Amino acid sequence: MGSVRNFTRYGDGSAGSDGPVAGAGGGVGADAGQHAPDEADLERLIRLGMGFWASKALFAAVELGLFTELAAGGPASRDRLVARLGLHGRGAADFFDALVALGLLERADGVYRNTPVSERHLDRARPESYMGHFFEFANDEWYPAWQSLTEALRTGIPQNNAKDAETDPFDALYADPERLHRFQRMQSGISLGASLALAERFDWSGRKTVADIGCSEGAFLIRVLERHPHLTGVGFDLPRVGPHFAEEVGRAGLADRLAFREGDFFTDPLPHADVISFGHILHDWDLDTRRMLLRKAYEALPPGGTVIVREALIDDDRRSNALPLLVSLHMLMETPGGSDYTGAEGRAWLTEAGFRDTRVEHLAGSVSMVVGTK
Repeated sequence: MGSVRNFTRYGDGSAGSDGPVAGAGGGVGADAGQHAPDEADLERLIRLGMGFWASKALFAAVELGLFTELAAGGPASRDRLVARLGLHGRGAADFFDALVALGLLERADGVYRNTPVSERHLDRARPESYMGHFFEFANDEWYPAWQSLTEALRTGIPQNNAKDAETDPFDALYADPERLHRFQRMQSGISLGASLALAERFDWSGRKTVADIGCSEGAFLIRVLERHPHLTGVGFDLPRVGPHFAEEVGRAGLADRLAFREGDFFTDPLPHADVISFGHILHDWDLDTRRMLLRKAYEALPPGGTVIVREALIDDDRRSNALPLLVSLHMLMETPGGSDYTGAEGRAWLTEAGFRDTRVEHLAGSVSMVVGTK
């Protein structure tokens, strides 16, 4: 949490004309002080450049199961934690105290315990709110690929699952059952906050059915149907996704209201429903594919039906919110044609597809929804 907050803050382009870049060019002599970079600017620049240190500390703590161990075994001293986690001991004090400084652990009288955010979102024994799968996937799959960002910028070619710039980036993921399962769990983690917000804030009264396109494990549908007992739902995705979807739906006790439908949204019609949702789907594909999917959604909805597009939207001026812009760079790393987009662009595509009364509404974190009515 602290690392993400600082990364967004220090990457938001807020340094003015007297910021580190302008100041760095100042001369020496009597007036050098007025051009010298401010200490706070230099600190901000260093924190931005070394942001991966905080990320890797979080990733290591999740991989070690530190937060799960503290939740299950209770608060512990440094030596007790070293023994319980099987660590060497050198660096342990700095590691644990860095997590304190990042807001992920608390320490009192030499005893460490989880903070409320790590207790809720980083304890593996709480699957309904666990975010660790997202960080595990980012550590294993995305962190190594991002070391080739310069190459991607020079060539326009993805650096992870579609390096020839032609391959469907999901082919490699879906071909390996274990990677697919990890990918599904990651998607559930990253969508948690927005799914909960949408379940609460959207007006579901008068709706009977909802379909999620590219549903993965069904996390979004599960949250909505748990909150609104009058709804039934359909998850639409490729056949290999089905078993884990069924497992999660069964665990939630929703098998009588939530079904899985096999399909390929490139070639098959979308399920008919009162509400059709795309969660982090459009940004995977090029503009022509986005337009095609929205046309299909329009065709599948009844008059008065609603499409909801959930995404990390770039601000319309493309200057004040760094995280969605970095997500868009991530699409360069992962896909042949994907990118993120502004709310204004999303509304324009919905209007082009025939939708009316389009709007953008914030959900949680960097995620907002673009909504349109048929």
